[in-house]
Amino acid sequence: MSIQSINPYNNQVIRSYQEDSDEKIDEVLEMAGTTFDFWKETTFDHRKELMWATADVLERNAGEYGRLMTLEMGKPVKDALAEVKKCAATCRFYADNAARFLADEAVITEAGRSYVSYHPLGAVLAVMPWNFPFWQVFRFAAPALMAGNVALLKHASNVPQCALAIEQVFLKAGFPQGVFQTLLIGPDKIETVIADDNVQAVTLTGSEGAGSKVAALAGKYIKKTVLELGGSDAFIVLGDADIEFTARAAAKARMINTGQSCIAAKRFIVLQPVAAAFTEAMKKYMQRMKPGNPLNEEVDYGPMAREDLANELLEQVRKSVEHGAKVALGGDRPVGEGAFFHPTLLTHVRPGMPAYDEELFGPVACIITAKDENDAVRIANDHRYGLGASIWTKDIRKAELLARRIEAGAVFVNEIVKSDPRMPFGGVKKSGYGRELSHFGIREFVNIQSVWVNETQKALPDSGRSGKAE
Repeated sequence: MSIQSINPYNNQVIRSYQEDSDEKIDEVLEMAGTTFDFWKETTFDHRKELMWATADVLERNAGEYGRLMTLEMGKPVKDALAEVKKCAATCRFYADNAARFLADEAVITEAGRSYVSYHPLGAVLAVMPWNFPFWQVFRFAAPALMAGNVALLKHASNVPQCALAIEQVFLKAGFPQGVFQTLLIGPDKIETVIADDNVQAVTLTGSEGAGSKVAALAGKYIKKTVLELGGSDAFIVLGDADIEFTARAAAKARMINTGQSCIAAKRFIVLQPVAAAFTEAMKKYMQRMKPGNPLNEEVDYGPMAREDLANELLEQVRKSVEHGAKVALGGDRPVGEGAFFHPTLLTHVRPGMPAYDEELFGPVACIITAKDENDAVRIANDHRYGLGASIWTKDIRKAELLARRIEAGAVFVNEIVKSDPRMPFGGVKKSGYGRELSHFGIREFVNIQSVWVNETQKALPDSGRSGKAE
């Protein structure tokens, strides 16, 4: 099977690769096991030195890696450069904090001493998506490697150059061969990897369907999983919100990465009194977004990552319009080369439409009108996904009370939803389970071991006399 790197700006094939053979997969898995045997014994100080070096490699070559992302999946190069820098910052965050996050924790019991300790599991397989080709990988890899695990990457098939480049980043930084390895394989080979005894855990970021299949395989072989799946984030606009400020943020939130982000705002739930003004203001700011060649640093959005994804989105918009949605802006694709999609604003969105019920993974914003704050919360929770949400208002106390009622892994007040290594990241409902980032993320893939120590040896009660098992 051939794995192709295709430039979505012009749909031209950049480079083709042959899928790894079964023999190659076996070699990678064996090396992962052999490497883990000594890597788990390394000190936090040693790992810290290498992880800092990784951040240096990323920053020195940010232009090269940013351009690679842009060519493979269409991300505006200015956003790609920011992504590389975020990866470097996260490497430094875990380099500096891993030892503290995984330090022994004393527990008061009847024992002379009792504590909880943390130990690496083995090889962690990461099944990663194309939309943030570097960030999605580094936010898993930095904590996993700092914890003493080794990593295997099965990246999305349309970003093979990014996948191979990331492996080289770790090698250039001085990590031993085998600590981080990339596999160029299709979905049909994932079970082979998960089934291997060297692999002890799986993390996946991707679609609900992919997550369900991989989690089922991991369950079959009793492997720990973390899933970060789809999202249809609610952007709740209360009646006292600053309309211009909020609409400008809303346009940015929807158009990040050409709308191809799990935590991009997708459902704009606006209270009735300000709905018309907000819609017009958001339309104005979306119209100002500049399209073009994503290698141009002046461009705000580029093509979608693949032609088929743009066509799928178009079909979702068409079906929504057939069921009564109104097109306030865009609604179609431009004529010509590339996987472009016009920024689109839909109003009169209701249940039963793809725009309401599904995740629209591209530059399409859906306006949903709410009667009051309680209705806004109801609408926000009326979805199978629960990744992120934001609330926009001048009344901060009210926003914090409403946030506790939102079914989502993260709620931001007067700020666009984003990931930050200092805060846990993940969702509820069909958006997945488990957490990445923060100290929660590094503890997902460790053995949380209880240790109970009696410092003197004493005779145990005679269970035979009492007839009770002690």
